[in-house]
Amino acid sequence: MQIEIKIDGACKEPKVVIIADKITDEINSLIKKIGNGSPQVLSGFRNGTLKVLEQPDILRVYTAAGKVFASTADGEYALRLRLYELEERLDPGRFVRISNSEIINLKKVKAFDLSFTGTICVSLSDGSVTYVSRRYVRKIKQVLGI
Repeated sequence: MQIEIKIDGACKEPKVVIIADKITDEINSLIKKIGNGSPQVLSGFRNGTLKVLEQPDILRVYTAAGKVFASTADGEYALRLRLYELEERLDPGRFVRISNSEIINLKKVKAFDLSFTGTICVSLSDGSVTYVSRRYVRKIKQVLGI
């Protein structure tokens, strides 16, 4: 991908032009990032207090007992968004969905164990272990380039 920036003193408002031979997933992702006005931080609740969670601090986001939680080095926080809403809001270069109930931060992964048949074991930086469901194995392999 080529990136070109032109500085024009007469320009009153920034303008983005994308020139391509066809619409690709990469272009759709760029459009979402540029046009999406949703905040990049998340609000988590724990013990009656609200904390603003920065995306780089989040290890994983998962559902349990009908609620959505974000796991950080500080602990678990309840979120008020649904998993599909979080998937749209989280940085796709950093986060990937590994099952119907979990999204992980790729930057917080220590190792992927491919020895399990039909699934992938994921070791996170905090020592926790989770698994990629068979439905998402192909997607994970594409993200990892294997």
